[in-house]
Amino acid sequence: MPETATRGRIENGAHYMPLRVYYEDTDASGIVYYANYLKFIERARTDLMRLVGITHSEMVRTSGLAFAVRHCHIDYHMPARLDDEIEVVTRILDVRGASLDAEQNVRRGADNLVSTNLQIACIDSGGRARRLPKEIRAALLELAPLTVTTQ
Repeated sequence: MPETATRGRIENGAHYMPLRVYYEDTDASGIVYYANYLKFIERARTDLMRLVGITHSEMVRTSGLAFAVRHCHIDYHMPARLDDEIEVVTRILDVRGASLDAEQNVRRGADNLVSTNLQIACIDSGGRARRLPKEIRAALLELAPLTVTTQ
């Protein structure tokens, strides 16, 4: 049975997804392994999309299109540790014809642990950039600030 549950909440145009740090997420010293932050932010983007009615599997099945990270800038400020309750905050910054820009921060309470900025492209099965389908673009525009590019 496919998972249909969504996680997190959308408030003021941002998606907030809580996570707990498990043993499998950490290195030998109990600190989150650096590459696992990429998994955390990917999960948050996936659940954000689900909350606005977009599932990746349905997008691929119906349109042959998918999302791919084109660029990712990541800054590590402080470590998360085993059993920490953390939160991934995702904001869509801009929506263009075939891509979008997002900002994702991983935080523990008021502490910002990791900051990322991403450019995500819409691609076909051959890896070529394609325009976002109208319904997906409309859902993403609902989350983006009023300064979006309307290409």
